[in-house]
Amino acid sequence: MSNVPTITLNDGRAIPQLGFGVFQVPPDETARATRTALDVGYRHIDTAQMYGNERGVGQAVRESGIDRGEVWITSKLNNGYHRPDDARREFDRTLQALDSDYVDLFLIHWPLPTRYDGDFVSTWNVLQELAADGRARSIGVSNFQVAHLERLVAETDVVPAVNQIEVHPYTTNEAVRGYGHEHQIVTEAWSPIAQGGVLDDAVVTEIAAAVGRTPAQVVLRWHIQRGDVIFPKSVTPARVEENFALFDFELDDAQMTAISGLDRGEDGRTGPNPDEFDYIPD
Repeated sequence: MSNVPTITLNDGRAIPQLGFGVFQVPPDETARATRTALDVGYRHIDTAQMYGNERGVGQAVRESGIDRGEVWITSKLNNGYHRPDDARREFDRTLQALDSDYVDLFLIHWPLPTRYDGDFVSTWNVLQELAADGRARSIGVSNFQVAHLERLVAETDVVPAVNQIEVHPYTTNEAVRGYGHEHQIVTEAWSPIAQGGVLDDAVVTEIAAAVGRTPAQVVLRWHIQRGDVIFPKSVTPARVEENFALFDFELDDAQMTAISGLDRGEDGRTGPNPDEFDYIPD
């Protein structure tokens, strides 16, 4: 069985620290890729309405024979459905696609502060409803900046359990991670290897050679030791296994510091700035 550690959320539930991401996995390949991950030992799958592949995740879990209660499934609200009635309806569609009567974690995918008159609070109130009736076991946000989190803390009754943000050695996002730590909001790191951009960095490759691991394993281990939740994505079975082999070695303090020192701030981002991003799919 899985040797993946868990992190206790502020609602008392335990989330596996390592998961499998299906961002950009084509819908017709999602079931196969997810089954591979489940067979390797992953018990945490991260999907989203915007990815268009929730159905494949649900199919993989059913076909795996693994009890639904043993697999943590995360999904996220599509940007076009922030208004309360839309959010409720689309959440129902997520459950239908997953063929499940609940989702372990449901997130607001982007704050979209320039859309909906800047109102993401009413959307968060809907997620609180979903948590209260048990259909979303935990709730959180994604790509929220400190100011966005401050609004939720000040204006609503439930602090997000997680904030899923871009984090990797070139963008360590310490201000948002720090706010999360102060308020018991667990950081989930998307793009954990900067879409591969950090793997050729001399600091990373030297550490990889020293510990006898691949550069990807070194960077993923850096995340694990910092306390982030990660879900690397690959459709290559060998790489899926490689990404799972993170718990039989450690980086020392000097190696951790060297990797953290690669931070380039905003210049290191691979994705959009959440204060400006306003994309709504057709």
